[in-house]
Amino acid sequence: MPPSSALKSLLTSWVLTALVSSIVESYKCTSCSLYGCSADMQRTCETSKSCFVSKQELRASGMLLQHVEEKGCSSSKCVPRTFSATLGDDQTFGYSHQCCEDELCNQGDFQVPQKSSEPNGIKCPACYNVYDISCDPVLLDCTGTETKCVEVIGIDSPIFMIFAMGCATETACNLKNVTILNSIKIRTYCREQSSGDAH
Repeated sequence: MPPSSALKSLLTSWVLTALVSSIVESYKCTSCSLYGCSADMQRTCETSKSCFVSKQELRASGMLLQHVEEKGCSSSKCVPRTFSATLGDDQTFGYSHQCCEDELCNQGDFQVPQKSSEPNGIKCPACYNVYDISCDPVLLDCTGTETKCVEVIGIDSPIFMIFAMGCATETACNLKNVTILNSIKIRTYCREQSSGDAH
């Protein structure tokens, strides 16, 4: 093949590759508000991003205290995360943030992890306090996949603070500046806990 012909062929394949890579497919994601997704709307996302669904539930003694749900298009790389914790004062928290990359893939009903009733042999100190970074813990029998003892510090503003201890899934460990319930930024710390040891 003459050099000019080889050069032309190389240039043609480079142009085609550039054109193909510059074409960005798009697809629709269900998009709805922070406080419920009963009236779904649709938005178009680029395939370089993804659809997401985020759902959180805070319960006390089994009663739902707060529920936050949001669906939409991720503005950056979507990072999936699911965890649960059982804290002092019989507070339970479930969190699920899922990602997907297909037409209306976040349209369905998504659930947060539910508390198991099966004891797993782990005991953790548990308490729940607002406006103070200390509390008087009592031992809590952990259940299901909540096999880590967790400490949670949550800040909503310079004034509002939550401090809690209890049982959590391993995925709840060592979180930094994760926003829950729309505005509370949490940091978590976990440690192993032997059965019957409160310290």
